[in-house]
Amino acid sequence: MTEQQPQAAEPTVVLSAADLGAFVTALLTRRARGRPDAALLADTLVTAELWGHASHGVLRLPWYAARLDSGAMAAVTLVEPVTDNGAVVVLDGRDGIGQVVAQRAVKLGVERARQHGIAGIAVRNSGHFGTAAYFTRAAAEAGCVAILVTNASPAMAPWGGRRKSIGTNPWSIAAPAGRHGVVVMDLANTAVARGKVYLAAERGEPIPEGWAAAADGTPTTDPAAAIAGLIQPMAGAKGYVISFMMDVLAGVLTGSAFGDSVVGPYDPQRRSGAGHLLIVIDPAATGDPAEFASRMEQLVDETRSDELAAWSDAILVPGELEDRNRAANERDGIRLARATWDALLTLAAESGVDRPPTTTDPTNQQDQPEEARA
Repeated sequence: MTEQQPQAAEPTVVLSAADLGAFVTALLTRRARGRPDAALLADTLVTAELWGHASHGVLRLPWYAARLDSGAMAAVTLVEPVTDNGAVVVLDGRDGIGQVVAQRAVKLGVERARQHGIAGIAVRNSGHFGTAAYFTRAAAEAGCVAILVTNASPAMAPWGGRRKSIGTNPWSIAAPAGRHGVVVMDLANTAVARGKVYLAAERGEPIPEGWAAAADGTPTTDPAAAIAGLIQPMAGAKGYVISFMMDVLAGVLTGSAFGDSVVGPYDPQRRSGAGHLLIVIDPAATGDPAEFASRMEQLVDETRSDELAAWSDAILVPGELEDRNRAANERDGIRLARATWDALLTLAAESGVDRPPTTTDPTNQQDQPEEARA
């Protein structure tokens, strides 16, 4: 198979986060029946752009729009309780917008954790919710520790196999950190977030070696071949077994779809069936919250003050890169690939939505480095 060759970068389009958010909200309001739901979905996409994770940003808007248009994702998100045992609740998302379902799970999880010390919110029949960190951060900002896992459509083969049947099945952990705000990790169990492969395809760029294999198992740097083929697990067999167990938690335990029955946001026609499991812990249940905050501050301070490696100019704690990227992108504007912007303009023309003011970035600067995501 012929590998895709690098191409000259096309000019990127620059616009403010506020303008992009209003534009995306208007596009979604034409489809999601409820402006608050549309605004939430838009905010998750724009926040991903601000964090430097364009792979989970407005690149995905046409996918969500197509699913709303076809009915694969319900235009009205009605989350219903299935069972309620106090500290453990099962919710049915009824094929609604995954971001809306996850937000309601977080709200309930924080409430129940404050009542019981710990809460488990199992979600079935949901959809792709974007970046898991968006939701665990919200719980941490409310003063709780949160663990969120989700399953996803097949992306990799089980270790020793060749058929695509295991999802990236990402997970996130976040905790309040006193004067340092929030620390948060969010990662998929593959060598790279699948969204970054789609982003490379949209930009007409090759992907690095080691990210993916073609359908016949041959390593590839062609994003199109990677999308049709296999994303490699992170850390070899370790990535596979972690992903498998995350499906146990998010899919099997919750009563939702699992394995190759989960459908991703890339499919415009079929219901997702994605499941999530959220665990929320109130630090007050384990001791003095002030002492917890002090210990978190100590952990962050000691980690940052460690001796630097020769290649490094700073030690960052989890979530700090996104905070830095957000500050820079709020100041300088969000840069979108030309193909992404053209897709948004097509949706705008179809929806009768006016385009926001933009500029062209003469430096063709691309996004900040990304951590692994689903």
